[in-house]
Amino acid sequence: MSEWTRTVTVDGPGRTQALAERLGEQLRAGDLLVLTGELGAGKTTFTQGLGRGLGVRAGIISPTFVLVRRHPNVPDGPRPGGPDLVHVDAYRLGSTAEVDDIDLEDTVDTAVTVVEWGTGKVEHLTGSRLEIALERAVGADPLGPGGPSGPGEGTADPDVPAEGRNGDEERDGDEDDEPRRITLTGIGPRWAGGPPRLD
Repeated sequence: MSEWTRTVTVDGPGRTQALAERLGEQLRAGDLLVLTGELGAGKTTFTQGLGRGLGVRAGIISPTFVLVRRHPNVPDGPRPGGPDLVHVDAYRLGSTAEVDDIDLEDTVDTAVTVVEWGTGKVEHLTGSRLEIALERAVGADPLGPGGPSGPGEGTADPDVPAEGRNGDEERDGDEDDEPRRITLTGIGPRWAGGPPRLD
């Protein structure tokens, strides 16, 4: 059951990363984040901002072809001794059993784990999670009246193949300044105290 939901709208990849960086500064080892959103919504862009806030090694890209990438904390960075970032693309994982095969349970308690396309696949890893839905403007003002009204609407179903899925890291929200609506939902005891500061 969700503890709270907060929605913000940002313009372009720079502001998306800045918001994620502020969130990353407040994350700790054991935090699980599940990212959803259509291709180009900015999932990898968001994760890059998280990485800056966590103080992990630069070079975050979509893990489409390798499933899992681990980005270690930088000892002389902004958060020395902080947690590593484990970045997962669960798009091609069809079940919780396949998630278990990549051994996320070995790192979930000691790192911040970010799973793209993880809905319905990773919830068993921990009792708390932060679900983050990114929605990209498509057509005439879809984030305004008459547009998608909540998380999940206007986003891709992770169980339905997406055209051009492979190689989407080059197109994941980095090329335009269209607004994105970012909805955060806190679930479980970790988030019972309310949403993190985002401003």
